[in-house]
Amino acid sequence: MPENTVAAPAKATANPLLWPFITLEALATKFLPPWLLLIIARLGMANVFWMSGRTKVEGFLTVKDSTFYLFENEYHVPLLPPDVAAYVSTYAEHIFPILLVLGLFTRFTALGMIVMTLVIQLFVLPMGWPVHLLWAAPLLILVRYGAGPVSLDRVLKIP
Repeated sequence: MPENTVAAPAKATANPLLWPFITLEALATKFLPPWLLLIIARLGMANVFWMSGRTKVEGFLTVKDSTFYLFENEYHVPLLPPDVAAYVSTYAEHIFPILLVLGLFTRFTALGMIVMTLVIQLFVLPMGWPVHLLWAAPLLILVRYGAGPVSLDRVLKIP
């Protein structure tokens, strides 16, 4: 070998004990692209809030008497009168999911859902923190990364 050349480094050999994990990482990278994960986060959280909102109404958007009763006697939401809190939460639980599915104003919507989750955690269901953490994780991801390329945010160039 001539003096001016450098020998190629020895080829690194993979640890045979790690090969299943390396293969799984390659498969996950290929078949779980970030845009798909963001859609799943959007649809999953939209479903949670939509289904909750549907329990509060009769017909399309007529707030049930039982909803007002809960906000007057069970849910002690601070700063808002119970009837206003009932309307705000009911309509938010219908509007936010639609926006998430469309991928429209996603960061703002996910942040609104996080605020709602915090209010529920602090004032309505303090022992619900394991479920609320499960809600917070995809919502925080959506706040951080936005809706992804398959969204109206991308079409309208909304950051």
